[in-house]
Amino acid sequence: MSRIFLLFLLLVAGFVHARTVQHQPIELATPSGVLYGSLLLPQDANPVPVALLIAGSGPTDRNGNNPAGRNDSLKRLAEALARRGIASVRYDKRGVAASLAAAPDERMLSVEGYVADAAAWGRELGADPRFSRLVLIGHSEGALIASLAAEQAGADALVVIAGSGRPIDQVLLEQLSTRLPPPLLAFSAALIDELKAGRTHEQIPEPLEVLFRPSVQPYLISLFRQDPAGAFAQVRIPALIVQGRHDIQVGMKDAEALKAAKPDAELLPVDGMNHVLRIVPADVQHQLPSYNNPELPLASVLGQAIGDFILRGETTR
Repeated sequence: MSRIFLLFLLLVAGFVHARTVQHQPIELATPSGVLYGSLLLPQDANPVPVALLIAGSGPTDRNGNNPAGRNDSLKRLAEALARRGIASVRYDKRGVAASLAAAPDERMLSVEGYVADAAAWGRELGADPRFSRLVLIGHSEGALIASLAAEQAGADALVVIAGSGRPIDQVLLEQLSTRLPPPLLAFSAALIDELKAGRTHEQIPEPLEVLFRPSVQPYLISLFRQDPAGAFAQVRIPALIVQGRHDIQVGMKDAEALKAAKPDAELLPVDGMNHVLRIVPADVQHQLPSYNNPELPLASVLGQAIGDFILRGETTR
């Protein structure tokens, strides 16, 4: 009987806990359109820390999904943080999903624009009395955006997950080197050099359209002139670097380059974790299905470690 009663109490406690997190839509008005997002707000009598989650490259939405697959990586991370009493805002980037109308033509997009948006979100949250501290959390290309936006946003801490430690053109060329036949690889290398010099190219082979279509080239030009390690080195707030050892897109050498750029940052390697924050074997046969499986659990250490990092800051205020 006592075990049944204990089970009942645990079930009730879990139900009450679930109801203490509010899920609310949130908007940010900007001069060139409205950006839309989701707020997870744990109920607390005192202000709570808030994390601004910044998605990765391409048409990736607030939940970490894109047309190539649904994995809900950022949504799951937000939920894990909420269980630790940490609020979060995740948002559709300008030109993506609900925020499409803010940039209906991708020629309008730039890294500088994404940084300005992240900084504006950060200032909005920093002025909200419900929140005690602001932490920027950037995933993949979002790690670069978060690093560049941290000071303008007034962030108190920074977390970069699966962020490059090298210029993105180098990462892209490395990825293409194992996926393209020699003629297309040579064309890609030459085109990347042209884009780095600020010159666009209209005639793109059909197999490369998805990466280098003319309408996305202005964004790539803005991206290729960035130095992720240099941006991270300029951050003057506590920072945490998180990198999965089974990530097939960004590797431990990138995390180590970020650590070298900012030696006072904490480095958390996660055994078995891949780019979409799941624990899977390193081989491609297991990797690819995880990019389109929202039911696969998030790496359990992720919410715990990031939550600990954020909450440690609360004790030193």
